[in-house]
Amino acid sequence: MEGFYRDLLDAMQVDSEKAEPQYQPTYYWKICSERITEDLQRHGLENFRAMPAALKHFVPTYIFGDLAPFPEKRQAVAKALKDAAPDSPKTQLWLDELLTGRILAAADYRVFRASYRDRAPYFDRVSESEIGNPVGQSSIEARRFSRSMLNYLLGLNFLKEHVSDVPCRTVLEIGGGFGTLGEILLTDSRNDTFYINVDIPPTALFSTYYLRQLLGDDRVIDYLQTREQQVFEIDQFRADGMAAVLCAWQLPKLRGKVDLFANFISFQEIEPDVVQGYLQQVARLESKYVLLRNIREGRELARHVGDLGMQQATVAEDYDRFLPDYDLVATNVYPYGFATVDGFHSELRLYRHR
Repeated sequence: MEGFYRDLLDAMQVDSEKAEPQYQPTYYWKICSERITEDLQRHGLENFRAMPAALKHFVPTYIFGDLAPFPEKRQAVAKALKDAAPDSPKTQLWLDELLTGRILAAADYRVFRASYRDRAPYFDRVSESEIGNPVGQSSIEARRFSRSMLNYLLGLNFLKEHVSDVPCRTVLEIGGGFGTLGEILLTDSRNDTFYINVDIPPTALFSTYYLRQLLGDDRVIDYLQTREQQVFEIDQFRADGMAAVLCAWQLPKLRGKVDLFANFISFQEIEPDVVQGYLQQVARLESKYVLLRNIREGRELARHVGDLGMQQATVAEDYDRFLPDYDLVATNVYPYGFATVDGFHSELRLYRHR
């Protein structure tokens, strides 16, 4: 990786070390960031959605048994199942659907199609790009979907079920992965949306790369452009592009108001006091709605120092305390969330500003 993106990552990492502690990677993400950065050097930015560390930590797939980061194990499981199964073309097709995860993708797609409401914001025509060389992307009705995209599409349908007139002129996300929510909202010309993703390095690098490749370099405001600024006016951002990627320590410098704030998955990987600090910033920006998808029971704790896990879990009820100026509108595991086999359920929560 050379040139602009090498300079971008270097600047982010240098400034991250100087940032206030609450805006630096927490225990879980210190470990993840090191693994992802090492993989980035080996595999290259153009393959970031196929890197083993990315597949393990921030690029979700439907691939059977969480085996996406382990191609050799996937092949061994596939061979064992196919050798044990009846020797018929239909059985082999079903096994392919199971092992690739397409059977789960199709189930989520059916829920998405059945629950879609034909009003703004629009995303009924969306088809995911192949930027980053994705693993586990499914083709359904001549369009492409990853687990990340279907997670967001279901969440947005949940939002539209409870809000008849969803405001989305300005959408803010913290920990937005590689920018899927921005892709959904910005690639449909019927939506008048400006998207802001706030993240830590190196994931902020991936969303910058993804959105620049998708929308064009001149339409995405990047960290090098804003690094020296003391204040960021949302209205000025809108005049200068379609999206902006900021780093976590820049969030307090953001000025203006937000229509919708979203966090999908990443708050479950951050300790409660840090989550509370982020949500205080969201409240300062007077976001009209807050849409969350995180583990209801909280992510598993790290058993030993150095293990991947949480030092303290953020659970569903924490968000009620962290958002004192908001009313809880609805929660959902079925059909928009995901009930897991291990009892850690992916739950959607929607809040409205009083």
